[in-house]
Amino acid sequence: MNQHHFSRRFFLRGVGVSMALPWLESFNVWGDQPRSNASASEAPVRLAVLFSGNGFHSQHWWAKGEGREMELGKALAPLSDFREKLLFVRGLYHEEARKGNIHSSQTGNILSGAPIASGGEIRSGTSFDQLLAQSYGRSTKVPSLVLGCEHSNPSVHKNYSMLYSSHISWNSATTPTPLELYPALAFDRLFKDEVAAADKSVLDAVLADAQDLRRRISIGDQRKLDEYLDSVREVETRIENAGIRGDIQGWRPTLDKPNMGRPADGIPQDIAEHMRLMSDILVLGFQTDTTRITTLKLNNDHSALRFPNLKSVEQPQHGIDYMIHHLLSHSDGEDWLKVNQFFMEQVAYIAGRLDSIQEGERTLLDNTMLMHCSSMMAGAKHDNDQLPVILLGGAGGRIQGGRVLDYKEKPERQLCRLFLSMMDKMDVHPKTFGDAKTMLEEV
Repeated sequence: MNQHHFSRRFFLRGVGVSMALPWLESFNVWGDQPRSNASASEAPVRLAVLFSGNGFHSQHWWAKGEGREMELGKALAPLSDFREKLLFVRGLYHEEARKGNIHSSQTGNILSGAPIASGGEIRSGTSFDQLLAQSYGRSTKVPSLVLGCEHSNPSVHKNYSMLYSSHISWNSATTPTPLELYPALAFDRLFKDEVAAADKSVLDAVLADAQDLRRRISIGDQRKLDEYLDSVREVETRIENAGIRGDIQGWRPTLDKPNMGRPADGIPQDIAEHMRLMSDILVLGFQTDTTRITTLKLNNDHSALRFPNLKSVEQPQHGIDYMIHHLLSHSDGEDWLKVNQFFMEQVAYIAGRLDSIQEGERTLLDNTMLMHCSSMMAGAKHDNDQLPVILLGGAGGRIQGGRVLDYKEKPERQLCRLFLSMMDKMDVHPKTFGDAKTMLEEV
């Protein structure tokens, strides 16, 4: 392998399979086109957008202070270990989201700020993750990965399609980006050239190429390569187990066990395991540089998810499966707070995984913008005059964490201004986006 070869994108390859490498010090793995303000060997900035519907407990979504002394409301408590890498953004909103109904009109433009069409028509706007995918995402095998943990809702609510409540990523004004709910198929999309059943695993297919590469890299990179391959194998095994495992949480059917074989490529019946698998796939996609842009919709707005895995405070004899997520959000009680914290635990898990992966002098979290948002502030009020938004990670040294930014009393507080700032960190520079003409300079 000569220097010319190292200057190009490097994949482990096998029959029907290609798998991008993680960051290695032995050679430049990120491509031939360095950003204007970075060397070609510097790890790229990644974007992950997480969404959970119906907002948060009205009393417990807040932050104040700076750095390790930052105080967090109870809803954000799972993120306490990441306070120095957390940017809490208060007061931003979408003007167009306040013109329609609740739920659909508050969600279908969450990443675009576009007007929403009513009367059964589907029209919103291209979301900023897909705008990034059109340019920044071209350098990876998968321009963007769009994941979800709850099926789309095809019904209509107050004259607006509930497809708006089911999709946060949009390819165009009339086309939501296809949503992958199946962990096995999401994994296949990252690592297989054709999404289909295979006779052997991804790792088995590329093993010979990996062994050849191992002889040509430093001892430190050999350890990193081994760690990376172990991570891929672990997720492969867990996906396989999710398809054949017999335990079922929550409501029990009249049969003690299914009367037919469960397909291997299914959705885990345990929502916690489903979310954890999708989180691991998100991290793997970034770790291998197979994609740099991922959205993960943890649930829909107007969600029907239940949480038998969480012990109820209000009804101690039950798990929190006595009421669907949407109705629970209206209660604003202790069980609603526990569900809020469960969603933040998913964010914390991803942040922890990213922060444990070293990329040169930074961690993968330091090279990522991990944003979480919702369609309203509090489910009990359906209020979206300001939206709950947090950012974790450093965007390759371009974002300073440990801060609270408050725009509530400022005249120009469009959420799309934040999106312009985030796109700028990834060297995509539209002059305007949605209803925003300027970035948030403080970000």
